Amino acid sequence: MATQLEMVKLFTEQLKLCKMKPHETVVILCEHDIRADYAMAFMLAARELGATPFQITLPLRDKRSAKQTTGRNALAGNRPAIEALKQADLIVDVMGTLFSPEQDEICGAGARMLFVREPFDVLVQNFPTEDLRRRIEYGEKLLGKAKTLRIWSDAGTDATFEMGGYRVMTQYGYTDTSGRWDHMGTGQVLSQAHDGKVNGKVVVMPGDTVTAFQRMIESPVTLTIRDGYVVDIAGDGMDAALLSDYMESFGDPRAYAISHIGWGLLNTATWFHRAITRTREQEISVNSLSYYGNVLFSTGPNTELGGNNNTLCHMDMPLRKTSLSLDGVTIVDKGRIAIPEMAV
Repeated sequence: MATQLEMVKLFTEQLKLCKMKPHETVVILCEHDIRADYAMAFMLAARELGATPFQITLPLRDKRSAKQTTGRNALAGNRPAIEALKQADLIVDVMGTLFSPEQDEICGAGARMLFVREPFDVLVQNFPTEDLRRRIEYGEKLLGKAKTLRIWSDAGTDATFEMGGYRVMTQYGYTDTSGRWDHMGTGQVLSQAHDGKVNGKVVVMPGDTVTAFQRMIESPVTLTIRDGYVVDIAGDGMDAALLSDYMESFGDPRAYAISHIGWGLLNTATWFHRAITRTREQEISVNSLSYYGNVLFSTGPNTELGGNNNTLCHMDMPLRKTSLSLDGVTIVDKGRIAIPEMAV
């Protein structure tokens, strides 16, 4: 178990990467006692660097369940807290506000926001670097110019995305840019096709992860995609039935919409982390989402990219041994980064 001193040292370096200035206001956003140790360590780190830190602690949400509640958080409806956060220079969120209108409003006011939630050993393992940012921003330029994105694999994946309808989102684990959100411990670049402009099939294979289930798939699952929606989920094993029934349980057709697509560039992350971790219940699967050379395929909400799909059902499926091209140029070749400027 990490000591407070170890946390303060790491978070001090994190705040330096975020270019926190002595005159700035730093707010730590918490829900009840979740990650209270992180909140205290960030407060101490910010104070030692000369900033003005304070903490906003919200009560636990009334409605919590084992199923996803993507985009719903304890901040909803709390105007005094939202207005206070909008005045901050930097917000360290140890609660989680991704996909929420509250996060969009706060970042829209100019605050930079950093989400920190993974266990401490994962934060140490995947501590961000400026070179990771360079490689991800190179990918951002490529993805931002692309008109057609294709993914394929020996397992049978073959899907085409008509790009250009949404902004590109980068995650390199820190933020020094006004109005920008990031997630400590991640490293990926992603965007979304035009609405309704994805067709083909995606085969999720054993060893691939469905992050909502916090585990790897054990039997092949084939997703048939037509006009931007999953229209069929097939497979002989339990995983196909599990995925199908879980998504159906939300009673929301928007759950089947194709959301973001991109690739991971975090070379310190591992695809097999889920198999060996001892802190599974505390994790948000950043290793699975960001490991080097994964193709990150997703269904469900897209508000983080500027869309209006706010369904509660978000299915991230990082794919191994899958290839990705932009306008015919191979970017990821069966899990290997094929562009030297992004490779390590």
